[in-house]
Amino acid sequence: MALGLIETIGLSTSLTAMDAAAKCAEVRLLGTDRVIGVGKLISLTLNIVGDVAAVQAAVEAGAAAAAKVGTVVSTTVIANPHEELGKIFSRYEKHYPGQDSPSPEKVRPTGPKGPGPGAESGTKATAKKK
Repeated sequence: MALGLIETIGLSTSLTAMDAAAKCAEVRLLGTDRVIGVGKLISLTLNIVGDVAAVQAAVEAGAAAAAKVGTVVSTTVIANPHEELGKIFSRYEKHYPGQDSPSPEKVRPTGPKGPGPGAESGTKATAKKK
């Protein structure tokens, strides 16, 4: 088990980093931290977990991709983090449940591609004419 951190400036840079990291290796986004720092720039830190080799590869790929888009402030990989770090990262559990999240087939689509709230399965929606 390892914890990887990628700190970037800006949301698009951070999303680029996470996309590349997730495509590179079997890792999971544990959470994010946002800090307004010097010059009022917003720094986003991605907290990635997985096997040590997977996290190392994901952090390297994520940082390389993010550097093409914006600024990477820092990266680090902590192999076998101490159990006390769990206290810090436990706050993400309600937002990033990991294995407890519903599978894609159990998630009910909404919006133009699926039924909206209150729609019953097997029924057709009818439009009212004026």
